[in-house]
Amino acid sequence: MRIEKRLQPSRTMVLMSPVLALVLTLLTGAALFKLLGHPAGLSLYNYFINPISDWYGVSELLVKVTPLLLCAIGLMLCFKGKVWNIGAEGQFIFAALISGYVSLQLLQAEGFWVLPVIILSGALAGMAWAGVAALLKTHFGASEILTTIMLNYIALNLLLWGVHGPLKDPDGYNFPESALFTDQTLLPLLSEDYRVTVAIYIALFMLAVVWFVLSKTLFGFQIRVLGESARAANFVGYNSKLLIWMLLLFSGAMAGVAAVSEVNGPVGQLIPTLNLGYGYAAIIVVFMGRMHPVGILIASFLLGLTYVGGEMVQIEQGMPKSIVGLFQGMLLFFLLACDLLIHYRLVLPNSAIPSFSSRRSKQVVS
Repeated sequence: MRIEKRLQPSRTMVLMSPVLALVLTLLTGAALFKLLGHPAGLSLYNYFINPISDWYGVSELLVKVTPLLLCAIGLMLCFKGKVWNIGAEGQFIFAALISGYVSLQLLQAEGFWVLPVIILSGALAGMAWAGVAALLKTHFGASEILTTIMLNYIALNLLLWGVHGPLKDPDGYNFPESALFTDQTLLPLLSEDYRVTVAIYIALFMLAVVWFVLSKTLFGFQIRVLGESARAANFVGYNSKLLIWMLLLFSGAMAGVAAVSEVNGPVGQLIPTLNLGYGYAAIIVVFMGRMHPVGILIASFLLGLTYVGGEMVQIEQGMPKSIVGLFQGMLLFFLLACDLLIHYRLVLPNSAIPSFSSRRSKQVVS
């Protein structure tokens, strides 16, 4: 058996790779549940079906989907332009810190302007954190992959410093958390019975905006050209540095709004355990969704289900919290493995399938 390079990428595998990766994840997950002494069928049911068997479960899924989708929207534009922003997590955390600080300053304020100011502060904080990576890339040639990853850890430690220090609630019995936010600083709920906020509408609106920008505007075309070749973009007169700035700033803004949707939504205060990995999971969402708005919407629900499903098996079967990261990691691993078949195909020994590759274009990887 060998792997042979295709003459053209397989359009079928572009669509089937995420499906195949999901199937392999389910099969591997079933085997792991069995090895851990849990019934495979019941465990998968508790993970993927039971959490959304009632309206409360569906609402909790929407709570997880909202920040995932917002982060993924920004990352989708970056990745379309081949700007590899791995720092949505850090942008999310830093924006949570800043918007949380602003919320604490406005606890006694009243008026319709309070929430817009908080949302704007989160967006600007995310943009500022992403701007550091944009500056390092465009002016010093630093890899945005490395800089954004390192900025994630700096943001996390800033959050820990804040909740253990100046932002700690003086009446909180020395727990590392801020004071609870007041009603006027919290996003409105869609229903008093559930925790879903109006942020889900913001996410869906921005998804439609990004779809329009990518498919109907010159800016969307410039992003695609930049993704194909930065040299080509410069040759036709596009300012690639400006495009990189715009993509990173937009991605940071979306991560910042995602932070507000979480901190000023279901959480309602700053806590050190705020980091739920939404920024990292959003990377999987973008690749699972094939960098298409409809695809990332579907993938956001799938990744959101890994969160609520992980909580369910913790409650029902006493599984560890790390089961969420395990399933997300397997999903990403199998997705990357299956994506190999987009550009390569398996050739069995003595295969009767003829090879149409020329000697010059044929590349064999043993």
